[in-house]
Amino acid sequence: MVFGIQFFSIHDGNGIRTNVFLSGCPLRCIWCHNPEGITGSASLSFTESKCTGCGACSKICPDVHSITHGIHTVNRDKCFCCFRCVRNCAGMALEQLGNEMTVSEVINSIVRDKRYYNTSGGGVTITGGEPMVQPLFTKAILEACKKKGVNTALETCGYTESELFEMILPFVDTFLYDIKESDPALHVKYTGVDNKLIMENLRLIAGHGKSIILRCPIIPGINDRADHFEQLALMSKLYPCIEGVEIMPYHKLGVSKNTRLGTLTQEQYETPSDDMVKNWINIITQAGGKVIKY
Repeated sequence: MVFGIQFFSIHDGNGIRTNVFLSGCPLRCIWCHNPEGITGSASLSFTESKCTGCGACSKICPDVHSITHGIHTVNRDKCFCCFRCVRNCAGMALEQLGNEMTVSEVINSIVRDKRYYNTSGGGVTITGGEPMVQPLFTKAILEACKKKGVNTALETCGYTESELFEMILPFVDTFLYDIKESDPALHVKYTGVDNKLIMENLRLIAGHGKSIILRCPIIPGINDRADHFEQLALMSKLYPCIEGVEIMPYHKLGVSKNTRLGTLTQEQYETPSDDMVKNWINIITQAGGKVIKY
């Protein structure tokens, strides 16, 4: 299950890259910016501003869609995600997020831009969601990319069985390793899981000498603490193969996505200013940490 393929990305690894977003995630981060990738199945998105009120969807699925006094209501409890309404929505207000794809279909999308990877030092980045929720699919894509001579990066939260990481290690050039929170108790509070396994897998990957970039989402008022930044600085120095810390400032994209998905309203946090981000970076560097930015 793939919920997106993004071409010409320059923010998810070196060079020009193609990002493949795989569905499913074991974490429930309170600031999640890709909620459409959590469940592992296709979902229905509704953008109210695009709705023309034509009523085509209500004729197809009257139990799900109703338009009263110009207001379009989606009864998601009765939706089986057949997506017939999507195919008949002239205004493109309804959208299917997530499609089943074969390895060959994904690879064909990736290799078409191989010349750009070669000239820019780029490649493919498998992300999500969490790619290791679909470990065999992830391995098959990575292995096929290596056979095609495509550089590979895997973005992961690290929360999966260690044996699965050992299975894919030969096919990954760079790990974009997400560190959400350094404090174990706060990690549970903010993501729903403990970070013990995540740290164990970081040591496992680093022990094999794999290139690692620590990707760290920072949310004002949540994890923008000096002690967290100091821990990130320490992590960046643990192994020579860790290139450094990449700060990922909070943005509100997940809030609007949750609205379109009809899921629980996500709390909005402060969008950090440039000065705030600079201060975060200064704390890490003053603690001896390595900070990188693409």
